[in-house]
Amino acid sequence: MAFELAQVNIARLKFPLDSTELKDFTDGLDPVNAVADAADGFIWRLKSDTGNATDVPVFGDDWLIVNMSVWRDTDALTAFMYQGQHRELLSRRHEWFERVQEAMTTLWWVEPGHRPTVQEAEKRLVHLREQGPTPHAFTLRTSFPPGAE
Repeated sequence: MAFELAQVNIARLKFPLDSTELKDFTDGLDPVNAVADAADGFIWRLKSDTGNATDVPVFGDDWLIVNMSVWRDTDALTAFMYQGQHRELLSRRHEWFERVQEAMTTLWWVEPGHRPTVQEAEKRLVHLREQGPTPHAFTLRTSFPPGAE
């Protein structure tokens, strides 16, 4: 059976989302999302009626924002993450988001067509924090092949 790669990335804001301090970040969301949507290997991303997911609640904390998507594989996700506009925003993340000690990103394999929920992503992230990387929830640095779970 083929699998697709789900990813979630959660960030803790340093400032309110509508603040001038976050203007460059919020102005960059639509262009970066458009690049993601057109990227080779991109399948799906979480979004609300606003076109992004900044208003989707995660862990019941108003200072957290969530990004969740599904990709063909780790190579497709990595290719998008480290080039172009996304790389530019990624390089500035410490201006906008708190540094935290616990894992804020995790990956897992899903069956084709499955669209993960925020609750599912929260459980996977908690699993990674408690168990470390496993086939159930892993990282780009310590990944597992599809179907290993």
